[in-house]
Amino acid sequence: MKTANSIKNIALRLNEIKEPNDPFLRECADDNRKGVADLVKRWTTNYQKQLAIRERFEEMSMFEHQLQNEGFLEIAGIDEVGRGPLAGPVVASAVILPPGFYLPGLDDSKKVSEAKREAFYSIIMEQAIAVGTGLIHSEEIDEINIYQASKKAMLAAITDLNRIPDYLLIDAMELAVPMPQMSLIKGDSRSISIAAASIVAKVTRDRMMKEYSVEYPNYGFEKNMGYGTAVHLSGLDQYGVTPWHRRSFAPVKERLERRT
Repeated sequence: MKTANSIKNIALRLNEIKEPNDPFLRECADDNRKGVADLVKRWTTNYQKQLAIRERFEEMSMFEHQLQNEGFLEIAGIDEVGRGPLAGPVVASAVILPPGFYLPGLDDSKKVSEAKREAFYSIIMEQAIAVGTGLIHSEEIDEINIYQASKKAMLAAITDLNRIPDYLLIDAMELAVPMPQMSLIKGDSRSISIAAASIVAKVTRDRMMKEYSVEYPNYGFEKNMGYGTAVHLSGLDQYGVTPWHRRSFAPVKERLERRT
């Protein structure tokens, strides 16, 4: 490689290289300049990182690929969020992804940063074949219990799809529906379809909690999303219960009993 080829220019060219057997990359590997060696090392590290992300995605696509090989073409992943909070709805989502869908870094929504969740949400909503959502508010959660509310939200999400899926991949739940299904423990970290549903459900619910925090600013809903943090519990003690609180959940129920 000619020494006239500046490190800056090499860096620009390396940004365009996609494969480790590229002739230009091999030339760079033979360059004795430390700056070039550092660029090659950085390229190799990034390539290995992207390869690991791709392998992880392929691992999470295993159930979808298997079902597609069996003739199921529209597979809906289903997940819910919001079982544990003291306030707000339980939200479920059903997502049918297209064949060949690829979203690097897609995973269980709890493992993804808020900024990435928002970005992933936009991509999923734009590229998915269909997306359905279902939510059950606190009053009904109190009436039927959180487990039944989670099931009902999932069923509502399936109904909200604009088409009937061939098969359901569900996170740790079995549903009374006519289509075939598979319940996967920790499915949101094992299936891309369920992971996509977890992202949609999480972003949908978080946005709702942030809206609630505008009207009820004393509970930290915009940060705790309704979970029982110290700020939230302090708000309950000082300002009482809002319409969004789950009155059957122990910390809320106990405070209501104290006031009677």
